[in-house]
Amino acid sequence: MSVTSRLASFSSTEISDSLVKLGVASGGCIAGLNFSVNLSPGNISKICAPAYTVKMVLASDTSAPKLSEHFVDTAPAGSVIVIDVPHQAQNAVWGGLMSAGAIARSAVGVVVSGRCRDLSELRSLGLPVFARGHSTLGQQPFTRPSAINIPLVIAPPSTASDYIFPSVTIQPGDWIIADEDGVVCVPKAMEEQVAEQAQLGTSIDAQCLADIQAGKGIKATFAKYRGTK
Repeated sequence: MSVTSRLASFSSTEISDSLVKLGVASGGCIAGLNFSVNLSPGNISKICAPAYTVKMVLASDTSAPKLSEHFVDTAPAGSVIVIDVPHQAQNAVWGGLMSAGAIARSAVGVVVSGRCRDLSELRSLGLPVFARGHSTLGQQPFTRPSAINIPLVIAPPSTASDYIFPSVTIQPGDWIIADEDGVVCVPKAMEEQVAEQAQLGTSIDAQCLADIQAGKGIKATFAKYRGTK
């Protein structure tokens, strides 16, 4: 079975649990990215594909490089377009025309650490789009793409808490798994380890489920199979 098929057989939650077991503090979870524009009963969007990364900057940033081509036009077939957006931006950086272009390039989905728009168009086009929210505003004159195929460090949404959830670094080609529970990044170098750990985890969970349904209690069951008290 290919790596794609193996990873795709697990949910985002199973992948996150596996990454935590393997010592990844964030569990690969890109926090706040749990909004899919075409998520509906009977049409559960799921992505499992390598990342094609895009860095957005504020339009006021004149020092950042400029792209010679539109980033959608250079997206590889079979990739998921991952866009990092400045946290203060309130505009959308993805919409209907971009989805049409991504489909024409055979991209399989989009993940945005920011906002999208044209929700009706996006739903009708059927390309899975995961974002932190939506906006009526387009890119101009607020943001612009500055770089592609570079490492992205995606920070969680800011909170008033003293606790800071870990950022997630996404390298071009890392695996992105996204479904109704959220979005997870699997470092390419860890793909085999994660698949093996996820397989072990699902086996343990199946044993837990059988005992819990038999009335044996969650505490006792977790202690038996997971080693927790």
